[in-house]
Amino acid sequence: MVDPAPTARARAREAVHASILAAARARLTAEGPTQLSLRQVARDVGLVSSAVYRYFASRDDLLTAILVLDFDELGTAVEDADAARPRTDVGGRWTAACRAIRTWAIAHPGDFALLYGSPVPGYVAPPDTIEPASRTTHVLVRVVADAWRNRHADGSAWRGTPVPPPSAPGAVGSAVADAIAYVADRGFADDLPDEVVVRTLMAWTTVFGVVSFELFGQAVGSVSDPSAYFDEVTARLAWDIGFDVAR
Repeated sequence: MVDPAPTARARAREAVHASILAAARARLTAEGPTQLSLRQVARDVGLVSSAVYRYFASRDDLLTAILVLDFDELGTAVEDADAARPRTDVGGRWTAACRAIRTWAIAHPGDFALLYGSPVPGYVAPPDTIEPASRTTHVLVRVVADAWRNRHADGSAWRGTPVPPPSAPGAVGSAVADAIAYVADRGFADDLPDEVVVRTLMAWTTVFGVVSFELFGQAVGSVSDPSAYFDEVTARLAWDIGFDVAR
């Protein structure tokens, strides 16, 4: 059965809902997430503050809606970048996915600050933000898992399983036990070595760390070409995990 077309009333409500979210995102860029106020957003869209509460019961509800929207938007950008490359081109997929993260972040600095910056005092993200937040990470893990899975194929980019540095027995596995279990439970790869998992985790956090340093001005005076530096970092991260990226 075909779903009925939305009524004029429903379309109007969706338009107001979208305008509130757009105004709130603009506020994020201008002032940061800690300053977000329903009253100010209401003024921006030409509503009395009481009207906004018909769409969002509280500031926290508005923050959650923005989080889900942003995570899904970023996830879609990264997934599309990955899908645009041949599946066997793991190096190209890795580079495209990482670049998509940076491109989206530069275009949406306020949203990035909400997602990956300092926590908003008093706000706790609800469980329904977890899956949207995972989309980008899943792309990076899938690239690594595919590189590992196809390591014996002709033309494989896999260089070889990285050798861990000297450490206490079992230190790697115990340090990232949650990540190891997550990769296995989600079906990415059931035989991915612990060392590859920990290096993937290190790469994921480093990618977002480099972007954060760039956006928040921490790399000023050190990095003269942020784009070239980012590409160099992500290529070396892939090498550290165990596969090559074309340079």
